[in-house]
Amino acid sequence: MSIVASDTDFNPARRKALRYFNLLRLVVAGFFLMAGARVGFGFEAPAAFYVAVVVYLIAILLLGFPDTEDRVGFGRLMIIQGLADVIVLDVVLWTSGGYSSGISALMMIMLAGLGLVAEGRTVLAMASLATISLLVETVQRAVLGHSGGEFFHVGLTSLAFFGIALMAQLLAQRAKTNAGLAAARGEELAHQEAINAHIISEMTDGVIVVGADGVVLHANRSASVLLDEPQIEGCAIAKVDPRLAEFCRAGSNDVGQLVEIGQARRLLRCRVAGGVSGIKNDVLVYLTDLEDIQRRMQQLKLASLGRLTASMAHEIRNPLSAVIQAAELLQEEKRSDMQVRLARIVKDNASRIERMIRDVLALGRREQAQPVALPLAAVVDDIIESRILSDPAERAVYSVHIDPEVTLGVDPSHLHQILDNLLGNARRYCSGQAGAIEIVAETVAAGQVCLHVRDDGPGVRDTVRANLFEPFFTSHPKGTGLGLYIARELAEANGLGLELAAHDPVRPGAHFILTGRSQP
Repeated sequence: MSIVASDTDFNPARRKALRYFNLLRLVVAGFFLMAGARVGFGFEAPAAFYVAVVVYLIAILLLGFPDTEDRVGFGRLMIIQGLADVIVLDVVLWTSGGYSSGISALMMIMLAGLGLVAEGRTVLAMASLATISLLVETVQRAVLGHSGGEFFHVGLTSLAFFGIALMAQLLAQRAKTNAGLAAARGEELAHQEAINAHIISEMTDGVIVVGADGVVLHANRSASVLLDEPQIEGCAIAKVDPRLAEFCRAGSNDVGQLVEIGQARRLLRCRVAGGVSGIKNDVLVYLTDLEDIQRRMQQLKLASLGRLTASMAHEIRNPLSAVIQAAELLQEEKRSDMQVRLARIVKDNASRIERMIRDVLALGRREQAQPVALPLAAVVDDIIESRILSDPAERAVYSVHIDPEVTLGVDPSHLHQILDNLLGNARRYCSGQAGAIEIVAETVAAGQVCLHVRDDGPGVRDTVRANLFEPFFTSHPKGTGLGLYIARELAEANGLGLELAAHDPVRPGAHFILTGRSQP
């Protein structure tokens, strides 16, 4: 069976051990060459002794180059070096009086070193060779009548050769196993740390680690967004926000406190935990955006309300149609003025309820959006034409500035409903003069389009702005409060944005902006 160790098993730790082992060989060879004769080595055959030492020194130097391993192979290199060690030490032992010279102890050291570096059966083969040479040398001296050493001591030394070789090899194998286990655990730990870092980075809650000196050691992306600070790590927590510094000094707080912090003054729930990474003075700060939670709760409530009102609307619509038809029949009959007025009131209010029901049912059409690239100029002209059929002179009220080439990716029916609502509100509050309502479309970036609808009315009061797009909120006595809410819902269903521009003191009228892409 082969005694060549696998080259693939060679690792950096063994390469480092081999360098130290070669250094030991150099020291031994140098000692033999410089001081061997003075301490009694090689006295029986000085010429053979020095030839062996010089050859050994040259072999060590030649086999010690870094590229030797690549050219020869690690397994073969261990065999060659092991043979050089055993043969040269045998020559030194033969020329220095045999077993009594003490070279056998140096053989044990070399076998131990070889066992820590080499693998496979190389070490056992070298131990066998050393044992055979020692026994042969002892038998030869006994036959020739020379004093070499007792057979019992030589036998014990031979057993020691194998014991040391086996122990060194077992220790090397155990070290290799432990190194492989440590490397595997290190990879698992690095993988787990990467997963944890990704989870923390993607968390919606802000996470901040503050050191004992009050400096932020780590902060995830959500913390930067919530505090409106692009760079938090490395900054003093007191500089980021004094309230956070107070919470950190106060220590752990499992319940948390509601506070407005950061440049954006968001309402956040701040919770502090101590003892991070086993370091008593480090603290971990969790930031939860309550405004976002409230928005989600509001959306859930509105979704439930939408389903409820949609089901009720279907049930109300049929009897309401009968009421409207009865009111129309009453108006056609010849009755007193009071009866005609009452019938008109019934019809007007029933029609108003009908419009409200129609708006509520429109909320269920978000998932039906089928956006296409629509030419804005043509669509706006069609909507305006439909609004001025009864009075063509109304056309002067609308000032349209839209390039015929500008398109918007949106569902046609949804865009008609959105613009009809915006133009209806603008017409209701504008002065009614020529150019009172201005409609402008512009391309602000590659594929990005903005449609502006502006009127010259009194504008939107600051107290109303926050609730303008909420359902059933209206400042008009005959409004349903669903127009702008449905308009924004339909805009979001098409991937568009609908917002009220900031107040302009020069032009105080309402200014709505519809943004989207030119292609769906």
